[in-house]
Order: sequence, then structure tokens, then C-alpha cells
Amino acid sequence: MPVKILMPALSPTMTEGNLVKWLKKEGDEVESGQVLAEIETDKATMEVEAVDEGKLARIIVPEGTEAVKVNAVIGIILEEGEDESALEGMDVESTATPAPKEAPAKPTSASPQVATVSPTEAQVSGDRIIASPLAKRIATQAGLALGSIQGSGPRGRIVKADVEAALQAGPAARRAEIPRDEFGMPSFERVEVSNIRKVIAGRLTESKQTVPHFYLTIECEMDKLLDLRQQINATLDDEKVSVNDVLIRACALALQQVPEANAAWMGDHVRQYKAQDISVAVAVDYGLVTPIVKDAGQKTILEISRDAKQLIAKARAGKLKPQEFQGGTFSISNMGMYGLQDFSAIINPPQACILAVSAAKQSPVVIDGDIGIATLMKCTLSVDHRVVDGAIGAEFLQALKTLIENPVQIVIRNQKSEIRGQRSEVRGQMSAH
Repeated sequence: MPVKILMPALSPTMTEGNLVKWLKKEGDEVESGQVLAEIETDKATMEVEAVDEGKLARIIVPEGTEAVKVNAVIGIILEEGEDESALEGMDVESTATPAPKEAPAKPTSASPQVATVSPTEAQVSGDRIIASPLAKRIATQAGLALGSIQGSGPRGRIVKADVEAALQAGPAARRAEIPRDEFGMPSFERVEVSNIRKVIAGRLTESKQTVPHFYLTIECEMDKLLDLRQQINATLDDEKVSVNDVLIRACALALQQVPEANAAWMGDHVRQYKAQDISVAVAVDYGLVTPIVKDAGQKTILEISRDAKQLIAKARAGKLKPQEFQGGTFSISNMGMYGLQDFSAIINPPQACILAVSAAKQSPVVIDGDIGIATLMKCTLSVDHRVVDGAIGAEFLQALKTLIENPVQIVIRNQKSEIRGQRSEVRGQMSAH
């Protein structure tokens, strides 16, 4: 039964391509794995191999034809024992346009087969293995390593005969390979998206599309803060405070000093909050949640630590109440435990700011003209430019840095540092630049 050769899809998004060149002519015998033609897409020139054997009876789309639609008939193969009479009545309508020359007469047949045509790249890049899809499929099913096979096809391509020869040679070259589809993509596991993950995706997409982000980064010396934490923990029996607990308190105090950063965009007005409700990003099995340590500016480090531990435990158990994770006036995302040296976070609207806290790392620094070692940590503030300008963001980070590097101020409840008095100086310096 005559076999139609169709224009193949060389990628999941391909709709048409150019038939550059036929490597077989009418009347030539065709074997499995042989290259029939070269096809050009907007990304690469590819070769088309045949899986079926027979004789190339008709070339429907001549070489040089552009804009050949996927699945358009480009040629016909007659199987062994068939002659030209089998082509009578076949429908081989081609959607190729434009053609450089008139296509041959259209033969017809009642119910032709369709050839399985396999695309492969025409060039070998680096150490990448080039093999026909049929050869890949046979090798995958047999657990055979393609890298151990010498190809006999054009440009060293591995074809069906090469794989069969390797299988007959014994199991020495065999190893398990991950199955791939016709476009070379590996097999996969489908993971359904939870409702929480859908909400997270929607909110983050909305944030990046509608909120004009800008980013400010400052580096803080952490040695005094780490010493303070160690001293606090030494006085406790069954409780321990974390660096994050201290940073929550520091952010709350910095927001007291720079209240313009403790704000939210509401469309036609800005809300400037009087309490510092700090949302803390927590990764859980079902997504990412931001439980809120409320009124952190009025709480001690130990009170913040207790609240945070309780909220994180409820978050991981999926037992947070809506009012415990919806809202907040400012967010913190701490990735320091993963060793990240620098990153930025996406704003949690309608909040105006989120602080990305990186890992603390010992680094060489200049201290009073001498080289010394200090523990440094980068903090990057993501800012909604509709609410907070660069000067305000810089003032907040300067206030935070002063608190971190002078942590005794963090311990004192409702402490107002000297940053308020320094704000005009900071603005003056920024204006000068």
C-alpha cells in the first residue's frame, strides 16, 4: 500500500517549514534510517529520515519550496512489490506555498499509509550524540547506551542497523536511559497544582506585572549581633532565639524610625501603618506562606521568638487562621540558612517593601586602615516605587544597618536610635549625587 511522506513537526510549536533539499530522487530505493530530505525551520536546518522501506515513487513538494505546512504530503513511497498503478486515485493535495516550479501530477489511491518520518539535526554539536529516533527507541527499550555505539549513517549518525549490531554483540554496552519523546524531551511526572500554589502563582504574577519594583542592597557587619544572640541564649533554659527573631525586631524598630516604608499602595491613596506587623516567608510542603508577627515593634526579642515559632509550627501543620497570614505591613524572606550570598524577593502586595536576607559570611574588611575579618550579611530591599522613593528606602536600610551593628538598641523596648536625626543628612548626601 503506498505510503505518504508528511512534513514533520520538528518542534512542539512548529506549524510550517522550508523544504531545502531532497537527498533522494524519484525511483531511488529507500531503507529504514536513510536521510530523505533537509528541512529548514526558523531555528535550525534538520534532516528527515525514513523508518519505512520501499521506493521513492513521487516527490510532491520540490526542493526549494517555502512555507510547507506540517503534515502536508511531500512525497510517496511504494512498498516492495507495488508498482505505479497503486498511485491511481491518491489524494496528495499539498499546502506548500509558494513552489518554485510546478509540482508533478497528483497520483491518487483509496487508502494510503502514512510514513513515519523522523527529524534529526543536520549538524553535530560538541559531544552530543546524533541518532535516528528509531535507533533511539530501540536502544532505550533495550537499555543500551548510545554513547558506546559507532554510527554508520551520514556524519556518524547512529541508525537502526548500528543498534541491532550492538545488541548482538552482547550486554557490555547496555545501561538504562531515560525515555524521550519525538522532540527529544525526557519523560516526566505530572504534579498537580494545589489551590494554595495557584493563589501564590496568581499573586506573584500580579506583583511582578503591576508593581514597579526597584532594589536596594546594603551590607551589615553581624559579629556584635551574633554575640548578642549567644548571650541571650546563654541566659535561657529551654528556649532559644534565632538570628531571624532578632532581625524581625530590628526591622520593626527601623520601620518606627522610617514610617514611610511601613506602607501600602491602595490605588488612590497610600496607607502608612502605625503598627509594625512583620510577615515572615515560610516554605511548607503545600507552598509558601507568610505568617505575621503582629506589633513586633512593641515586643521583646523573646516574645517575637515565641510568636514566630508558634506561627511557623501552625503553618507547617496547615492550621493557620486567615488573620494569621493575611495582611501584614512589611515582609522578610530569609534564605541565609541555604547559604545564598545575594538574592531579591518579590513584593507581597499591597505591602510596599520586602527584605531579602542572605547568609552571613566571614570576609576580609578594612578596619581603621588595617585588614581584618568580619562576618558580613547582605540585605536587599525590594521596593514599590509608587509608595517608597529611593531616599526613603536608603534611609530604612541605613536605620536597619545601624541597629544590626549596634544591637544593644534592639534589646531596649521602643528604642529610638539617632537615625531620625540623620535622615536629613542622608537625603542631603543623595541629593549631592
